[in-house]
Amino acid sequence: MFRFNEIKEYGQPYIIAEIGSNHNGDMELAKKLIDAAKASGADCVKFQSWSKDTIFSKKVYADNYFLRDDYRNRTDYTLEEIVDEYSIDRADHYLLKEYCDSIGIEFNSTPFSKGEVDLLVDELKVPFIKIASMDLNNIPFLTYVAKKGRPVVISTGLCGLADVSDAVQCLRENGCEEIILLHCVSIYPPESRMVNLNNIDMLRQTFGCKVGYSDHTLGTLAPILAMGKGACIIEKHFTIDKNMKGWDHKISADPAELSVICEAAGTAYQMLGSYQKVVNEDQERRDAFKRSIVAATDIKAGEVFSDKNLDFKRPGTGIEPKYYDLLVGRAAKHDISRDSLISLDDF
Repeated sequence: MFRFNEIKEYGQPYIIAEIGSNHNGDMELAKKLIDAAKASGADCVKFQSWSKDTIFSKKVYADNYFLRDDYRNRTDYTLEEIVDEYSIDRADHYLLKEYCDSIGIEFNSTPFSKGEVDLLVDELKVPFIKIASMDLNNIPFLTYVAKKGRPVVISTGLCGLADVSDAVQCLRENGCEEIILLHCVSIYPPESRMVNLNNIDMLRQTFGCKVGYSDHTLGTLAPILAMGKGACIIEKHFTIDKNMKGWDHKISADPAELSVICEAAGTAYQMLGSYQKVVNEDQERRDAFKRSIVAATDIKAGEVFSDKNLDFKRPGTGIEPKYYDLLVGRAAKHDISRDSLISLDDF
């Protein structure tokens, strides 16, 4: 039923609908988002597992640094209150996992602490661990994650290539046998010049890992182009209402956009095909479109073939034009009428 274990380079991309905190702390809304992601064709819905104690220090709460967008001018909310409201507790994790199982879509979530890793892996048995790019340089955390024996999918935004290298080395040295890197630009949304989809090729060639794409652009173009780069995972923020209050709704795909991405995923990898040159047209069609050597004029018996009395026209059932030089200079055995295909019997 689930496709994560079938992920391969240049195969059908595995589509993650990144719900994150777009449930706004409402589990009924979370179920509606899961239903919509399933209906749109996503393989997986992913949440974020954090609490007010595992994501920010007291300095961030004191500064209210992330209190912006819908909350920018609000005085009745503090960042700590919003984080507490939007977090998912242990019971909610079980509820969401069971609901996903019941409708046939994969559940996962990004952990922000060791305890959340334990919940997701040891209790909820998620098939892979998704690491946010903010933890790419968190070597102690990555060491703990690697020892869980699960594939790790890790976003590469926020950090340079040296940090990616350190993270990959840490995961491999601590027993992680499957690493999937996600090219990512952690700006919401990035300008087109920042997207750099060629990094998908670069990461694959540099680290020998499978590579996907975590998208924060508006619309569907970037993830579809990433499929053309052979991205094995496409992760896209998802909402059912872009006008809803919250951090990520405005930059998220809605059901119509996610459907476009999922439909593209079903055909893009087939269109990429292989590096072999395959002739798909049948012989009848090839003959109809190719050209043959023909008489450009009426040719008399004994007349020498030259560029003055030969031409190239459809169909391609006669002598191919590539043999033209072998024909020039030879004499016609008999009269040949204009526009007739030249045959071996004619000289």
